[in-house]
Amino acid sequence: MNKKILVPLANGFEEAEFIGIVDVLRRAEVEVIVAGLQGDSLYTGANRVQIKADESLKNIEPSEFDGIVLPGGFEGMDNLKSDDTIIKIIKDFHFKKKLVCAMCASPIVLHHAGVLEGRDFTCYPGCETGLDGKRHNQAVVVREHIITSAGPATAILFGLEIVKLLCGQETYKALFEGLLVPLTLSIES
Repeated sequence: MNKKILVPLANGFEEAEFIGIVDVLRRAEVEVIVAGLQGDSLYTGANRVQIKADESLKNIEPSEFDGIVLPGGFEGMDNLKSDDTIIKIIKDFHFKKKLVCAMCASPIVLHHAGVLEGRDFTCYPGCETGLDGKRHNQAVVVREHIITSAGPATAILFGLEIVKLLCGQETYKALFEGLLVPLTLSIES
């Protein structure tokens, strides 16, 4: 049975994160639905790249999904945090132990929904202020059904951890190698 993930889209999203997440999940043959907060129109990212939503958030049926993944971007996060439907979906998924994933500034949305609850997490440096939990300076933190990630450069690794939980180690390993992640581990600064 194919897995299905909801990726909500709001103006101000972080483009590298959004593309990294959706690309990796779709490579793993996960059905990804990009649902726009204000309909199935074009949304403008933090760096003025535009993406068209697959459909409107109001037209999706949350019970059909295995999880939700929130890209970051401070303005995008703020728009997600202010949307009652998003908060309700996050709370419901958390209660049902479905995947609840957020990166960059968007762990703030998880906090707002009451999901962090003192858990370990990661986020963009500085976005942890006032959050209920312990920030780790790591690319990705996985705690049960909650996955968080730090920022744009970690989007592929974030997507891969989601794939590992949804699709298993074999699919994860194939994508890890196919995306040439091992080459990035040898970069000298």
